[in-house]
Amino acid sequence: MTTTSTPAGRHAAGPPTPDAPRRGHIGRVVAGSLALGVLAALVLVAAPFVPARESAVLGAVLCGFALGWAVLAVASARSTDQPQRWAVVPAAFFGLSGLLLLVSGSTIGALRWIWPPAVAALAVWIVVGFRRQLRSRTGRLMIYAVVALMALASVGGAYQTLGTAADARAHPAPGQLIDVGGHRLHLDCTGSGEPTVVLQAGGGEMSSNLGWIAPAVARDTRVCVYDRAGRGWSEPADTPQDGTQISTDLHTLLQRAHVPGPYVLAGHSFGGLYVMDYAARYPDEVAGMVLIDSTAPATAATAATAWRYDGGSYDVLGRAAALLSTSAEVGLARLYSHLEGGTLPPDSRQEVRANIATASNIRSTIDEYVQANASTQEAAALRGLGDKPLVVLTAGIGNDLEHSEAQDRLAALSTNSAHRVIDTADHEGLVADEASAAATTRAIQDVVTSVRTATPVEP
Repeated sequence: MTTTSTPAGRHAAGPPTPDAPRRGHIGRVVAGSLALGVLAALVLVAAPFVPARESAVLGAVLCGFALGWAVLAVASARSTDQPQRWAVVPAAFFGLSGLLLLVSGSTIGALRWIWPPAVAALAVWIVVGFRRQLRSRTGRLMIYAVVALMALASVGGAYQTLGTAADARAHPAPGQLIDVGGHRLHLDCTGSGEPTVVLQAGGGEMSSNLGWIAPAVARDTRVCVYDRAGRGWSEPADTPQDGTQISTDLHTLLQRAHVPGPYVLAGHSFGGLYVMDYAARYPDEVAGMVLIDSTAPATAATAATAWRYDGGSYDVLGRAAALLSTSAEVGLARLYSHLEGGTLPPDSRQEVRANIATASNIRSTIDEYVQANASTQEAAALRGLGDKPLVVLTAGIGNDLEHSEAQDRLAALSTNSAHRVIDTADHEGLVADEASAAATTRAIQDVVTSVRTATPVEP
């Protein structure tokens, strides 16, 4: 009878027997590693060296996740008898992707096509790996949950990427893109005649939200619609988008597009603030105005709270906005977009939904509301329009006494004005509902007629 012995200091090969003591607690290692990955992602997003832009913030998140997977691979090998060597692959994948996004923002365009199938393949790799090497039921359940999230992200990413490509083919820019200084804005002018009407969409909206109004006005005179920075077909801007910047960009846009003034300006909601700011800065370029259930400018009582947010040396809100906007990359905004624009004309409805589904729109909308205080203060610089025709439209549904009084003050900006309350319309309906939008169109046409004939605007 022969016997074999194991050299001192070495362990026999193969899995431990049921009676052999187990080294370490793999379930705790899995939980700690995954938690560390999430924590590292949050810390890196907040790190001062990470720029407050979507690609960099997403890269920081992926680098954090990579750290969690790397720790799982190393810690499981060193402190347990169940080494999870497969975790090196997701660590390398997330780490490389994150670094590419941190170094070059343009990388995100290529990764949109690569990462959905890559993440799906990675999820399969992880399942195969831990089913072979992980015996902890708790650890398996935790990693199954992570794999499920990865699978959803993969499907959502493919949905977003394919949807964005389809939108680009189905909805090319109807107008032209014009450089206004570091970024291009989309401008679409139709119709003929003077004065030219310039339309401003409401907060978070784009030119296609005016799909009932622009074509109707174009039957009587020239009308121009455009997209503010970061939405519709316009490019994002690096500068804070308060009323001053928006007015300056619009002025540059109209000049470089050779659209002569003076203009009739019509603004809905937040757009009302921007046309008031424009009139205060360029009074000789404004022939008349229509304020469509406009946001009220600052008063003496609220002026002290108005301030322009520029992010400073550490842009907290910018980082939060960038993080939120990345939700569009996994299709969440696209799911929501199908609930919007239902009362607009079919083409406009689809264009609005395509815009809502983009990360750029989410970011620009958040930025716009961050600058709301500054925009209300800047609009208050308009003290009056003299006798230039002005129509103030107020929605009869959903407004309170305070709003109505603010609308009365707006009507007092001109000695040639009319304040019309549209009893059957709510705030959004004044542009989105066909019947209510017709009242808005009539108001614009009345101001155009008043400018042309030098007669008082109709009550």
